Amino acid sequence: MENNTETEKGIPFDLADHVTYAIGSIVSKTLLKKDTGNITLFSFDKGQGLSEHTSPYDAVVYILDGQAEIALGGKTQTVKAGEMLIMPADIPHGLQAESQFKMLLIMIRGQ
Repeated sequence: MENNTETEKGIPFDLADHVTYAIGSIVSKTLLKKDTGNITLFSFDKGQGLSEHTSPYDAVVYILDGQAEIALGGKTQTVKAGEMLIMPADIPHGLQAESQFKMLLIMIRGQ
């Protein structure tokens, strides 16, 4: 399930309340999409995940609620609410929801 409508600019909002959980699903909401990068908000139901993949862009993941197992370059670690992880471009990564969790993903395109 995905919502690609950008969030209205200039109006404060609570990130964690800006996306809801859906049973058995991953929900994404694009907050900002530019040539230089994207900011996307996600919610994952328990047991949902993203299989290992690579991206040509650096990415920052900030966990807003819950926790996830994130594999990065062959090392798996638990990242929980309030923690941030920087994922370098071209390094294999994937994630699995240990519980329901929400994350903010910031992708930064290189030159």
